[in-house]
Amino acid sequence: MSKILIVEDDEKLRDELEIFLNHNGYQANSLKKFDNTIQNILEERPDLLLLDINLPNTDGEYICKEIRKQSSLPIIIITSRDNEIDELLSINYGADHYITKPFNIQILLAKIASLLRRTNLEVSNFEKIDCKDFILNINKSTIENNSKAIELTKNELRILKYLVQNRGKIVSREDIMECLWDSESFIDDNTLTVNITRLRNKLDELNLKELLETKRGQGYLLK
Repeated sequence: MSKILIVEDDEKLRDELEIFLNHNGYQANSLKKFDNTIQNILEERPDLLLLDINLPNTDGEYICKEIRKQSSLPIIIITSRDNEIDELLSINYGADHYITKPFNIQILLAKIASLLRRTNLEVSNFEKIDCKDFILNINKSTIENNSKAIELTKNELRILKYLVQNRGKIVSREDIMECLWDSESFIDDNTLTVNITRLRNKLDELNLKELLETKRGQGYLLK
């Protein structure tokens, strides 16, 4: 379960966000004091930070800048400042998204899910994923089975890793394209078809073609 830390001095909004996120599959909590905010954030070790700009004794843009010096923690700015200068500063200081109040809480939820999904794809250089039938070697961008390794393109690697993360569930084409879009790999529907075909052929080289099943009108299932 992903941990979300809320740094917001509006008590009503803070409590509403915490309750809403906890009810939607996240572990959410908040800072109640802002006298040692940066240190407190780092000690909490959240998976994502919701950060207001206007805070007592400090400034959210400064916090964002200092956190980014020490961590790649995903940061979403939530603020009543709706001018382009603050948005530009926040993005330049390392914020991933900038959302102005009042905001649609469902849109915020979608941005959180999208950002966490993208972050989870940014794995360490030495990661290998044991998928029982094969090894997905992130470092080498290969799929391996019985001492045989086949090289994957960047998009093939991201598609297969996303399917592995959702193994046993049907994944729609839209979800895959959104996953690739979040990783700055811009592909259209035809290009996705080409990538899936190539990926299926590479699985076939390892006698694993039957693992990737097409669900007509629904998407793909990695069995």
